[in-house]
Amino acid sequence: MTKPINENDPHALREAEKYDNPIPSREFIMDLLDKQGTLNREQIAAALNLNSEEQLEALRRRMRAMERDGQVIYTRKGGYGLICKMDLIKGRVQGHPDGFGFLIPDEGGDDLFLSAREMKSLMNGDRAMVHVKGIDRRGRREGGVIEVLERNNHRIVGRLFVEGGVCLVAPDNKRLTQDILVPKENLSGATHGQIVSVEIVEQPSKYRQAIGKVVETLGEHMAPGMEIDIAIRSYDIPDVWSPEAEQEATRFTEEVPEEAKQGREDIRDLPLVTIDGEDARDFDDAVYCEKQGSGWRLLVAIADVSAYVKPGMALDKDAAERGTSTYFPERVIPMLPEVLSNGLCSINPDVDRLCMVCELNLNANGAVKNYRFFEGVMKSHARLTYTKVAAMLVDGDEELRAQYAAQVPYLENLHELYKVLLNSRQQRGAIDFETTETRIVFGADRKIDSIVPVVRNDAHKLIEECMLLANTAAADFLEEHKLPALFRVHEGPNEEKISVLREFLSELGLDLGGGDSPEPKHYAKLLNSIKGRHDAHLIQTVMLRSLKQAVYTPDNAGHFGLAFDAYAHFTSPIRRYPDLLVHRAIRHVLQGGTAANFYCQHDQMAQHGEHCSMTERRSDEATRDATDWLKCEFMLDKVGDEFDGVISSVTSFGLFVELNNIYVEGLVHVTSLGKDYFHFDPVHHRMIGEHTRHIYRLGNRIRVIVARVDLDERKIDFELADEQPENTTSRKELNSADKAVKKAKKQSKKDGKKRPDEGKKSSAKKGRKNSSKKKTSGKKRATNKKKKKKKS
Repeated sequence: MTKPINENDPHALREAEKYDNPIPSREFIMDLLDKQGTLNREQIAAALNLNSEEQLEALRRRMRAMERDGQVIYTRKGGYGLICKMDLIKGRVQGHPDGFGFLIPDEGGDDLFLSAREMKSLMNGDRAMVHVKGIDRRGRREGGVIEVLERNNHRIVGRLFVEGGVCLVAPDNKRLTQDILVPKENLSGATHGQIVSVEIVEQPSKYRQAIGKVVETLGEHMAPGMEIDIAIRSYDIPDVWSPEAEQEATRFTEEVPEEAKQGREDIRDLPLVTIDGEDARDFDDAVYCEKQGSGWRLLVAIADVSAYVKPGMALDKDAAERGTSTYFPERVIPMLPEVLSNGLCSINPDVDRLCMVCELNLNANGAVKNYRFFEGVMKSHARLTYTKVAAMLVDGDEELRAQYAAQVPYLENLHELYKVLLNSRQQRGAIDFETTETRIVFGADRKIDSIVPVVRNDAHKLIEECMLLANTAAADFLEEHKLPALFRVHEGPNEEKISVLREFLSELGLDLGGGDSPEPKHYAKLLNSIKGRHDAHLIQTVMLRSLKQAVYTPDNAGHFGLAFDAYAHFTSPIRRYPDLLVHRAIRHVLQGGTAANFYCQHDQMAQHGEHCSMTERRSDEATRDATDWLKCEFMLDKVGDEFDGVISSVTSFGLFVELNNIYVEGLVHVTSLGKDYFHFDPVHHRMIGEHTRHIYRLGNRIRVIVARVDLDERKIDFELADEQPENTTSRKELNSADKAVKKAKKQSKKDGKKRPDEGKKSSAKKGRKNSSKKKTSGKKRATNKKKKKKKS
C-alpha cells in the first residue's frame, strides 16, 4: 500500500488505497480553508507540503473537481474559499417558458427566483452557484448567479431558421428559451425549416447566446414519426446501446441454458399464464391461483432479469441510465435490448423461463397469512389478453371457455380472489380515482384515425391486485431483512394543500375527515360520497391535485394512495430499473447474504432512487410531448369546427377544455371569454366575470370552436361558441364570487407595476416573435432582426 502523505489527515489511508500518488483528502483541504481563510493553489500546496510535479497536478485536478462539485469557489482574487462560509447556494436550474427560472437548492428549502437577466447565462437543468440578492415583490428570495457549476445541455433538438443571413435553432423543449446561433459553416447541409440536432460548441454567457453546430438532420417539419425523434432528443432519452452492451447482448441465446436451471425450484407443471394487453410485446409476469381450504394459494412469477443482468455489466450501466422503458405511440425505447426484453426474459408461452416467484397463502378474507420468495424455472401455459379473460369470466363466452378449458378453473379462482381483495381494498381505504387513459389508433401513412379510451375491465383489475400483493410482500421482505433497496413512496398531502382543499370543499357543503392529518380512508370515503353528483369530476380533480407525486427512495415512508405501510416495485424488472434492484436484494438474501455485504449501500441506493424518479418523469414528459404533437396534427383539418367539451383546468390566463369523445385539450384564452373583465380564483378553480358574475369553473360543460392549431408549440386554441357558461351557479356561490373578485382586484392594486424583467423572454427571443407568431413568413422574421441591428 502507498504510504499516506499526511498522517494528520483522517482520510489518509482511504486516499492511499485509491491513488498511486495520493494527496490530502478533500475534507483535509476544506478544514485548512476553514481555519486559514481563502488561499490560492500555491499557498495550499505549501501548507500541505506538496512539491513534486505529480502532486501539484493532482492538487490542480482536485481543486477543479471540488469547484465543480460546489465545495469551493475560485474567487476574483485568485484564491479558493469555502462556499458554505460565503452564504452561497448551489442547486439545479429549472427554466420557465417565459424566460425566467428557479434554482432548486441541493440542500432543500424554498426555490430561488432567477430573473430573465440572470437566466441569460443559464439553461434548464444546469447546476449553478447563486447568492441571495434580495426579496422580490412576491416575497420570494431572488438569486444572482455567481458561477455555473455544471452544464446539462450539450445537444439540443429544434427547428432551423435561416433568415436574413442569420442561422439559428429554436429549441423544441419549451424550458429552453434561448435560440442557438449556428454559423453558416456549421450547418452541415441542413436547410431552413428542417428539424436538426445541434451540439453546443460554446455555452451561453451574460453577453452572448449559445453557439452550436448541426450534427444531425432529423428531417422535414411534420414528417411522419418526427414527433418521437424530437421527443427522444429533446428529453435526452438514451436510445443507442453502448458498444460494450451490444457485445454482451450477443452472448445470450434464445433458450435458457440448462446449467442456469440448476438449483432452482421447478414449477413448469403448474399452469401459470400471462395476462396482458393485445399489443404487449414483453411479458414480465405470470399468475397461478388454487383454492386452499377456505383461502387461496397464489403464485406471482416474475421474469428473472437479475439472473442475466449483473452489477458491473455494461448492460446494467445502460439499463440504469435509461431507468425505464419509454412507451411512445407505436414505438418503444426499451430499458433492455430486445434479445432480453422480448426474448430470453420475456415469459413467452410454451418455453422455459427463469423466474423470481412470490408465493402467497391467503385466508378467506384475502389477508396474507404467509409468503415466501424463491428462484424458479417455469413455463407459461397460455398467453391470454385482458379482453379474452374478461369475456370468459364476466361475459361467459362459451367458445373461449372451451378453447382455454385447461386454464378456466384457475382463472375462476383468480376472479373469486379478486372480488375478496376488492372488498379488502375498500376496507383498507385505498384511494381509487376514476381517470380515463387513451390510445391513439393510426391509419394509413401513420395518420391518426381516432383517439379512443382504454376501458379497464375485471381482468385488468384482477392482475393489478395480484401485483399489489407481490409488491407489498417484497417491501415487507426488504424491511424484515433491513436491505438497502428502493421503496415506492407516496407521502400524504402537506398542510397547505389540505387547507386549500378544505376551503374548496366547504363551499360545496363537503368535508374531508381526518383533521390536520387526513388518511387515505378519508379521501376514499369522500370519493365514494360524491358518486353520481354532476360535479364529481371537478371534486375528484381537485382532490387528486392535492396529493404529492410518488418517488423511489430507500427510506420507507409508506404509500398514501394505496394505503400501504410499505410498498416496493417488484413485478416489472424488464421495464423498470427499481424492480431489478429489488430482485437483486431479494436474491442476495435467498443466497445467504446480509444487508451489510449487499453490493449497493444506502447512499448509492438513494442516488439510484433520485435518478429513477427523474427518468420516470422524463419518460412521462417525453411521451406526453409526442402525444400532444400527434393530437395537434389530428386537429389540423378541424379548424373552424365546433365541439362540446369539459373545462379540465382553470388558470390565470384562461381555460383548458377537453373535447368530448376526442380527448384532445386546448386553451380558451382569458381574452376570448367575452367583453367582461375576468378574475382567476385559484382556490375554487374558476374564472369570474367582474360585472356579469359569469363563472367558468373546473368541470363545467362548454361548447367551443377550434380557432388555431400550432404544431411547433403543441398548442390548440379554442374560442367560445357560446359566451354563456353552464348555469349551475347558486346564490351562495355568487356571494363567494363577489368576495373573490374584490380580493383579486385588491391584489392587483397591491402588485402594482410589473417587474421590468419578469415574464419577459430572454434576449435570444427578442429577435423572434412570440410563440403565436412563429408561423409568420421568413421575411418578417428577417425584418425584425434588421430593425434590432439598426437600433443597436
